[in-house]
Amino acid sequence: AIAPYREAREWARREIGDFVEVYLKCPIEVCRQRDVKGLYKLVDEGKIKNFTGVDDPYEEPENPELVIETDKESVGESVSRIFAKLVELGYLEGEGNSEDEAKVVTERLAALGYL
Repeated sequence: AIAPYREAREWARREIGDFVEVYLKCPIEVCRQRDVKGLYKLVDEGKIKNFTGVDDPYEEPENPELVIETDKESVGESVSRIFAKLVELGYLEGEGNSEDEAKVVTERLAALGYL
């Protein structure tokens, strides 16, 4: 789930139970550079209101299980770190989580428009 408010993330943690918070940290300037849909431009033109991180707050997580600084590492590195954290926490078995699997996940996320 994507949730800009701390209260919503805390609710999800309580309700879901097996919950792993991964904070994909990215400076707003980098978000603007990566914006292929032109949403930040529309915000700047006043055509979109209540946009997270601009005129609507984003409350950074206080204690996420993992922080990924997306401007400092590749997608592949980030995916590998997420897999490693899930193994460490016992959600995945360590064997079989190869670079090939990370590539498959990365390609799928890209196909869905997340990357």
